[in-house]
Amino acid sequence: MACMDEFRFLHAADLHLDSPLLGLTEKSGDYARLVADASRRAFSDMVSLAVESGCRFVVLAGDVFDGDLRDTQCGLFFINGMARLQAAGIRVFMILGNHDAENRFAKHLRVTDNVHLFATSGAETCVMEDLGVAVHGHSFARRDVRDNIARQYPPPVPGLFNIGILHTACQGREGHESYAPCTVEQLVNHGYQYWALGHVHTREILHENPYVVYAGNLQGRHAREAGPKGASLVTVRGGEVLTVEHRVLDAVRWACEAVDLNAATTYAEMGSRIRAASLDLVARAQGRPVALRLELVGATPLHASLIRDAHELQLEVEAILASVSDHIWLERLRVHTTAPARPEVLDPSTGGRIAADIRSAATPEALQAELDTILTTILDRMPAHTRTEEMRAAILHDVPARARDLALSLVENPEAGDNAHQ
Repeated sequence: MACMDEFRFLHAADLHLDSPLLGLTEKSGDYARLVADASRRAFSDMVSLAVESGCRFVVLAGDVFDGDLRDTQCGLFFINGMARLQAAGIRVFMILGNHDAENRFAKHLRVTDNVHLFATSGAETCVMEDLGVAVHGHSFARRDVRDNIARQYPPPVPGLFNIGILHTACQGREGHESYAPCTVEQLVNHGYQYWALGHVHTREILHENPYVVYAGNLQGRHAREAGPKGASLVTVRGGEVLTVEHRVLDAVRWACEAVDLNAATTYAEMGSRIRAASLDLVARAQGRPVALRLELVGATPLHASLIRDAHELQLEVEAILASVSDHIWLERLRVHTTAPARPEVLDPSTGGRIAADIRSAATPEALQAELDTILTTILDRMPAHTRTEEMRAAILHDVPARARDLALSLVENPEAGDNAHQ
């Protein structure tokens, strides 16, 4: 038995079907309906891609569902997708990831005959004799898998193309729980030709020959998952990987964009820069709706009015985006501009003395102790997974500076906002 001369398969992971797109829940009803089924549309396009590309099989590397199943229709939707693949003669090999493991439905999924769900009791092997391919997998039995389960995977089947499907935080990944930890070296030395990894939502090829690949997720779920999302289309020839192509499948595109307002003196100039950046984002999204997290940066005379007139700024930016496209929405606006540097000049006026007092008082040392006490009280009431030292440090750094800038804007140049709009 030998590997077929040439074939294709699709590697996908972290479908998170019916996962809400976080940060968009308060948008308009039309927009809410547009994004509500983004994960389903991405999944449907994945099935279409497998059929149209002539794939012989599909591997799903965990987290098909998003935690506990809220709606059994989601399970039926997935089964219908598997039936479409079966009708095209495409087999499916899937494992349960950490989210699937807490899903009461996933373990008892009665899917079509073309689907093999790997066991939770240990690693096992499926051989496709017609292709000369051996697929190895191990499902999560529980959410919190901290063991190096890759060590349990069987040795490669001699003379076949061996694929390992593994849900793992390989060598640790920032922002992801350290589930099923392992190393790239361990996987490379195991003897398989391709490792199809899941759990990390960013596409990454960790190693070539043999290939160790994170396909990333099909659909970004929040602004930290920005950019194109999709699956990996793999072509095998003569028992070796010929190509690993990233195919974009996301239905809604998340984007994080920093617009530099350095030296901008009017809102019209600011609008021109935001519009140019937005037009570029819309073009790159290729017709997909865009959820934009916008950050304004740079040293600008507008700084005081931007932080003082937050509501007006929000409306201004939303109007600019509406002029660019009906399908770009502002998920969040952050103002991280600064005032232009200027020489220190002694100002004997009342306003000048107040400004000097603000500068001397609004130092991290003066406010940090009180702010730290307030933060401790707030963070203690938040869910454990949201309490991070990074969050605390960012607040302790930003709040004193923003309070100082706002106070100075009111004292030093109360009419700056009116002039900037001209």
